[in-house]
Amino acid sequence: DGTPFFGGTYFPKTARYGMPGFVELLERIAAIWREKQPEIAQQGEQLRGVFGRVLPRAAARRPALERAPVAALLENLRASFDVRLGGFGGAPKFPHPTDLELCLRAYARAGDHQALDMASTTLLRMCEGGIYDQLGGGFCRYSVDAQWMIPHFEKMLYDNGPLLGLLADVWLVKGERRFAQCAEETAAWMMREMQSPEGGYYSSLDADSEHEEGKYYVWTPEEVRALLTAEEFAVVEMHYGLDTPPNFEERAWHLYVAKPLSAADEALLAAARAKLLAARALRVRPGRDEKVLVSWNALAMRGMAHAGRVFGRDEWIASARRALDFVRTRMWQDGHLVASYKDGKAHLNAYLDDYAFLLAALIELLQARFSTTDLEFAEHLAEVLLEQFEDREVGGFFFTSRDHETLIHRPKPGHDNATPSGNALAAWALGRLAALTGEDRYARAAERTVELYYPTMREYPGGFAAMAIALEEAIAPPAQLVLRGEPAELARWAAELARELLPDTTVIALPNGGTRGLPPVLDKPERPEPVNGWMCRGVTCLEPVADLTELKAACKQPAFG
Repeated sequence: DGTPFFGGTYFPKTARYGMPGFVELLERIAAIWREKQPEIAQQGEQLRGVFGRVLPRAAARRPALERAPVAALLENLRASFDVRLGGFGGAPKFPHPTDLELCLRAYARAGDHQALDMASTTLLRMCEGGIYDQLGGGFCRYSVDAQWMIPHFEKMLYDNGPLLGLLADVWLVKGERRFAQCAEETAAWMMREMQSPEGGYYSSLDADSEHEEGKYYVWTPEEVRALLTAEEFAVVEMHYGLDTPPNFEERAWHLYVAKPLSAADEALLAAARAKLLAARALRVRPGRDEKVLVSWNALAMRGMAHAGRVFGRDEWIASARRALDFVRTRMWQDGHLVASYKDGKAHLNAYLDDYAFLLAALIELLQARFSTTDLEFAEHLAEVLLEQFEDREVGGFFFTSRDHETLIHRPKPGHDNATPSGNALAAWALGRLAALTGEDRYARAAERTVELYYPTMREYPGGFAAMAIALEEAIAPPAQLVLRGEPAELARWAAELARELLPDTTVIALPNGGTRGLPPVLDKPERPEPVNGWMCRGVTCLEPVADLTELKAACKQPAFG
């Protein structure tokens, strides 16, 4: 009847690590099924009962939304923050991008310098550590130690997209060159190694090559010395810790920033890195999972487009648009998304995360370059979300669609995991889309979602960072800035505004004479000045502003009217 009675996360082919081999495991499971069916049936009934109780339930009365859960979550993060090494808790250490995003927003909204320090210290230590590929760019999945030194060498698309966007935001505040360098190298890696010729981003790189984890990435001092000049090796040995004992399985060296670099040595290091990267490319590469998944692609698009706006890198935005075009042409079929594409075949009903993450990516791409086609696509995604995923009785969104195959349980997840909560990003993106289109149904669905999870967030705030961001925007509507003007000056204004830390502001730039069929909230008149900006928060709007300095100041005001 489809009720599961055994599960696990990893089964080796043959017995190792104290675990049975897969064939042996199957034999055991078959024996259990033959011998213990009554117990299995009883366990199945208990399991169904548990699943029924884990779905969030609507409060008896509509809750009054307050920032208390956000403050409590930030306090939890402060309590577990590693002041010296960054990150939260001890080994193993994971990036937790949504927690870092919440910290940066706390600084932008309220000047919380401690929250800024949690985000900036963590990202800096990651950029200096072995979790970051010091030669090729990009972040590995997690660090097995508290120092960010030795990673699990798998590289996931869903980590690198959000981290790229965060590097851009922390650079805006701190201005440290390391953040810009790390962002540039990560974007280059994503385009070079993770973007298919057709435009979609691949899913991941394996940890192993030649059946050994990390073999592709680690070195011996002798290998490095043979590739470099004496001057280059002296810099690399000191900077990357080759003059210390081996840090990988007591036999090899994985590169991390052991000592800072002087400005005089930067050219030598750059030349050495290029040689080492070229030599590494001749090794047997780790396997690459070449599935294109909508949800993970959307996270990559969003990060790439955001960083492209902040750093003024049109090629990064173009990369994100190529991925969007791929999804729209290959994975949008008969008015619905399919979740996965590989070897010319797109299949599987898409999930909540696919729609929610892609809608959030479109909000970012519309700010990079406005397109009525993209806005219409966003509205199509929103309509499917409401029709196929929304729980119309109590609010929130199920993970599977109404026309999905029947499963033992239809979950409605609100917590973040390795990726943000689909419910949280659905609420955030629908709220932003409502402001762009004036469609109240989107705003109501967003608010019902936040209200559904609010009681749980208030009692147990941990793991709700993405929902906390949606909560803040439900309490205080984000600003929306519409620019209209001559194309050249309009581009200059948009570029300067992108260099401000304005996480709660959507900026839409519309050239004079070039856009038709806009919703009323965006359809601003052409005026004599080169550019005008219309700033609104909720239903309160300022008079149009034709001075960029004045507009920047208005953007930073939490409220007006």
